[in-house]
Amino acid sequence: MFRFQEIYYLYALALVPLLIVLFIATLYWRTRRLKKMGDERLVGAQLLGFIPGRSTFKFVLVTLALSAIIIGWANLQAGDKVEKLERKGVDVVIALDVSKSMLAKDIQPDRLTRAKQLIMQMADKMHNDRVAFIVFAGRAYLQVPLTIDYSTLKMMVQNVSTKMVPTQGTVIGEAIDMAITSFSQTERKYKSLIIISDGEDHDEKAAQKIKEAADAGIIVHTVGIGSPQGTTLFDPETNSVKLDDKGSPVISKLNEDELKSLAAAGGGTYSLLLNSEDVANKLVSHLEGMEQKNLGSVVYTDFTSYFQYFLLAGFITLIIEWLLPGAKLKPKKNGSIA
Repeated sequence: MFRFQEIYYLYALALVPLLIVLFIATLYWRTRRLKKMGDERLVGAQLLGFIPGRSTFKFVLVTLALSAIIIGWANLQAGDKVEKLERKGVDVVIALDVSKSMLAKDIQPDRLTRAKQLIMQMADKMHNDRVAFIVFAGRAYLQVPLTIDYSTLKMMVQNVSTKMVPTQGTVIGEAIDMAITSFSQTERKYKSLIIISDGEDHDEKAAQKIKEAADAGIIVHTVGIGSPQGTTLFDPETNSVKLDDKGSPVISKLNEDELKSLAAAGGGTYSLLLNSEDVANKLVSHLEGMEQKNLGSVVYTDFTSYFQYFLLAGFITLIIEWLLPGAKLKPKKNGSIA
């Protein structure tokens, strides 16, 4: 079985017919110019060093070299060994708070950036689990449904900002509700929800939604970001510290009690995000310790790459084209070739 590892690189082969069209157009233009000067063969014979067909041959060599390099770039591979493995894991929904309080800098560079780093590190450590991703502030939005495509998850996480949810607030309850609907409704285990937030703007519905999640067999872990002492918020619109209605600086504080309460009710753990690596290891360890379900079989194939042969052929062809003279060498005065 053959395949191209980076098949989309083959789109570059579209350059080949374009170059052929341009070359033919150039030959046509050259022929017309020669005809204006007289008989084409006679004029060509009078051109110093002219070799009929040499330019066409050199163009063919360049075209072949370019094609070989592009095919090598796409990396042609042949399958050598096929192995079927059973994949087991759990379903995980990560809910990230993107309210503007997450821009507070009581942890550097800011709460939201550190939260995104945590999710990226978790994605690097997870292997077989299916993962979904939710962002929430005054509303909750599903960004990635349950998937094993961690690269898609990481791409979405990288693009997260507080502007994604125009309605401000911290409606953890709505995020929990969306997570419940994201899981399979026929299973009462193999499910975990991870809420990452500063816990600000207490959500009265969160406690009830956590109970519903627990009844559905969902283990809820919470991660607190920020400091209990809090810090002022910077308002990018006014380019100054954010002020309340009374003109006093707004202080954003981590609400640990709220997040600890949610984790306890959800049968999970609470973690304060100080070291992203440690918290990622802790959460992944909890996921691995859960009862795993069969997520189907995965076929792994060992492939042998042949890109080096195409690249070598392409470079050798380019060298031959470069060494091949485009015209005859000038004759010396004594009649010999210089």
